[in-house]
Amino acid sequence: MKIRPYIASDKAAVLQLFDLNTPQYFDEAERADLIHYLDNETEDYFVVEDEGEIVGAGGINNELQSKTAIISWDIIKPNQHGKGIGRKLTQHRIQHINTKPEIEKIIVRISQHTDKFYEKMGFKLLKVEQDYWAKGFDLYEMEQWNVKL
Repeated sequence: MKIRPYIASDKAAVLQLFDLNTPQYFDEAERADLIHYLDNETEDYFVVEDEGEIVGAGGINNELQSKTAIISWDIIKPNQHGKGIGRKLTQHRIQHINTKPEIEKIIVRISQHTDKFYEKMGFKLLKVEQDYWAKGFDLYEMEQWNVKL
């Protein structure tokens, strides 16, 4: 398994991961947001390859004025859930964030379907907003301060 930076030619594989996780983890209406993100808003986005196949992806966006890194668009291939890929990808990004001394906290904005995973990774719940992403997909905003792995 290898984690590497996202390149534009990975877009179809990342969208396929999204489609495989819809409707369990994402609402289909969010697909347009992911396309916009991949085309316009990636700062540090990574893919996880296993034997040449992209089995996961996730990114980081930085808000330097608030000294915050935001973990974004985590997607793992459904038949790979529970195999530690998400944990390794999250640890990789936290280590990457830790190379930036200007960042003091990490935020993740996810749904109720993945909050327990991030809780295990040391994130604390800040707030919940019902039907934020789409009907039945609530916002769970979580944070972690001064993380060093």
